[in-house]
Amino acid sequence: MPKRDPGPSVKDKELYEKLRDEGSSKEKSARIANAAANTSRKSVGRTGGKAGDYDDWTVEKLRKRAAEIGIEGRSSMRKGDLIKALRSH
Repeated sequence: MPKRDPGPSVKDKELYEKLRDEGSSKEKSARIANAAANTSRKSVGRTGGKAGDYDDWTVEKLRKRAAEIGIEGRSSMRKGDLIKALRSH
């Protein structure tokens, strides 16, 4: 398969390609690749967990976060659907 050109905004193109091959979205792959380029690939996985558990968030906060990252249909989603969409984005 020919290599995809992620564009100039992606800093770690090799990691981006690996994540896309594993099935991650373009946005998620770019986010992870850029975070890895700013620190190191090893430490990117350890920096999570600062936002708290989505189960503890209110529906209003979940919808606000979904809007920030561009999840479609968030206004009609229930709490469980919002959590699922946020976790899989």
